[in-house]
Amino acid sequence: MLTLYYKESCPFCQRVLQIAENLKVELDLRDVASDESQLAELIEKQGHGEVPYMFDTEKEVAIDESSDIIEYMRENYAQTASSGVSAAKPRIHVGGSVCESCEG
Repeated sequence: MLTLYYKESCPFCQRVLQIAENLKVELDLRDVASDESQLAELIEKQGHGEVPYMFDTEKEVAIDESSDIIEYMRENYAQTASSGVSAAKPRIHVGGSVCESCEG
């Protein structure tokens, strides 16, 4: 299970959440801004309270950079192309530009 420590107001967290949704990756969400016990848990695991921070309980992997979290989800947990989601490439919009908000 992937546990994501996040804050609603954090744009990097929002990017991770959007891409997880696009990739159909299930996350156990821990909002550190609204729950002090979640923040204390994050500080205990990470050593400080920066978000986003993801912990994979199955593989004992911890990641604390949004781009690294996204890459990890794509490589390890994204649904296959047969489910309608491509884990390998971001969507390309009209004009050939890549939309970062829906990279999944």
